[in-house]
Amino acid sequence: MWARVARFDGDPGDVDQRIERLRGLIESGGLPSELAEAKLLMLVDRESGAVIGVTLFESEEAMRRGDEAMNAGQGHAGSRSGVEFYEVPLHTLA
Repeated sequence: MWARVARFDGDPGDVDQRIERLRGLIESGGLPSELAEAKLLMLVDRESGAVIGVTLFESEEAMRRGDEAMNAGQGHAGSRSGVEFYEVPLHTLA
């Protein structure tokens, strides 16, 4: 498994709007097809307005395709301040 970890900065006052924007995109089926098999986690620090988006993929190749798709789309979580990639050698997710 592989993880793409993106960090976003934003106004603490609009955290709920950013969450709802992303939730709406997911629920409407508006995510790119490259993310169809991915698992998404959104971590929020309401005090600072920071968001960390963790997207889990089954393979490194799928992660690279997903990264390209996410880079091409408009941001929904705030102003992106960084992206990192990790191998996930151990997990307990179903």
